Amino acid sequence: MDTLINYLNNDIKPLKSKATIAEAQDLFNDLTYTHFPITEDNVYIGCISKEDAEILPSDSLISENRYDFERFYVRSEMIWLDVLEEFAKNESNIVPVLNNKNKYIGYYELDDVIKFFHETPFLREEGGIIVIKKEIANFSMSQVAQIVESNNAKLLGLFISRSDSNFIEFTLKTSQGSLNDIIQTFRRYEYEIISEHQEDSYIKNLKDRSDYLDKYLNI
Repeated sequence: MDTLINYLNNDIKPLKSKATIAEAQDLFNDLTYTHFPITEDNVYIGCISKEDAEILPSDSLISENRYDFERFYVRSEMIWLDVLEEFAKNESNIVPVLNNKNKYIGYYELDDVIKFFHETPFLREEGGIIVIKKEIANFSMSQVAQIVESNNAKLLGLFISRSDSNFIEFTLKTSQGSLNDIIQTFRRYEYEIISEHQEDSYIKNLKDRSDYLDKYLNI
């Protein structure tokens, strides 16, 4: 699989601090970016947002409005999850990329990072997805992996979908195996299964008993 750095983009050069706001406005009119990087003497100094560019004086220099810059970026060696977090935190569809010497080397586009995510085993590989709830004090990542692997399956991915001071809710994906066996093992270890599954014999048995009880009461 490709690494994220292969998606580094340099199609559009960063705006120079000596450029005018009118040039930034033209750029935003032509493109669908929410932000765009600014450099000064080839050094990255921040991003100007489309919203700010729309209200700033067109004839002013970008450098004169540096107090409006948003100074977010990622490193070229950062993993894709951290990069995705920067997109979310800054509500941007573009993120500047710096190398380990703080030199601007390009940018990532959100669509490319999402495309990269789609190529990960978590989404690409066939398997079962389970949403599980557990007391946060008793949650153990190693135990989760052990439960999956003890049922002759592999853990393809896991992420925390919700948490508070008492409980944690997580979504995991397993390789092909007996999803029902995995679900029942989690229940034996007092994990609560949030998602519904056709393979879940526990739920099927409850439904069968409920149907039988309804039939009995209607005699």
